[in-house]
Amino acid sequence: MTSKEKNMEHESSRGADADESIENGLRPKENASAHTEESKEFGLMLDEIRYPWPHRKPNFVRFSRMNRIMHTVVMISFLGLVLTGLPLKFSEKELVARIAQYLPVRGFGLIHRVCALVTFGYFFTHLGHLFWRIVTGRGRGMFWGPDSMVPQPRDLINIYEQFRWYFFKGPKPKFGRWTYWEKFDYWAVFWGVTVIGLSGLVLWFPSFFARWFPGWIFNLAAIIHSEEALLAMGFIFTIHFFNTHLRPNKFPIDLVIFSGKMSEEYFREEHPLEYEKVMRSGDVERHLAPEPTPDILSIYKFIGYSAFLLGIGTVLLIAASFFSS
Repeated sequence: MTSKEKNMEHESSRGADADESIENGLRPKENASAHTEESKEFGLMLDEIRYPWPHRKPNFVRFSRMNRIMHTVVMISFLGLVLTGLPLKFSEKELVARIAQYLPVRGFGLIHRVCALVTFGYFFTHLGHLFWRIVTGRGRGMFWGPDSMVPQPRDLINIYEQFRWYFFKGPKPKFGRWTYWEKFDYWAVFWGVTVIGLSGLVLWFPSFFARWFPGWIFNLAAIIHSEEALLAMGFIFTIHFFNTHLRPNKFPIDLVIFSGKMSEEYFREEHPLEYEKVMRSGDVERHLAPEPTPDILSIYKFIGYSAFLLGIGTVLLIAASFFSS
């Protein structure tokens, strides 16, 4: 047998193994050596020599370290803006006036501006990262394709299929790396930072902008800044929280955005098209990492639950303020 024929046979067998893995999940081969008994329980083919974490289950990597840091910064700055901005918006409400007696409201303006600077910081950092990917040739598939955040015709089909599934008219749609609501969340940040950020700058530096714009611009900026911020807050603390944490298969909290890792079951359930793509790639090991330790998970849970409770509590306080005299 020639070397070319051997290579063809090897490629054929590897493709067959990948197809079998998709059908059965990642399972240890019967003739594979150096497998731990622990690895056989959860289905991933491990080698103690290649994977130096025999007591920790392998997870698939979903988010990079930069993605996780960026989300944490977005989360903290957004909560800071909301918690320091809403008391001003609802300052005429009796409930807010009562609560304000126990809060350092005089420092809210400074905190609000610091969080605004952080918001502009992560926004332009992200744009710079996208530009760097394009310049260095690492942006392939960034503007179109299964790994792109750009809305595509497939997303409209998924929306249609999703509503059919809601009413028991069809099967659950299969998603790739990004769902349509994740793309909406992503682009909503661009809209929010642009509209709320620009109107906030006008209110922050009125003397400067008064040189170029008439007085009614400041009234318009105050309305836009206030209402758009309320809309963003309402969306994040209700729709986003539901899609991310409150769905039956996610409740009570989804820690993937904090750990950056997901189990095989999670991967196969939430992103089946990408799961099949990875399994067929023949390079599954490159997508694996050890699961977070219990101590690290406890930290992630504390951060996640704290942000979640602050958001839900804010929504409840706003609702209560509408009914207060």
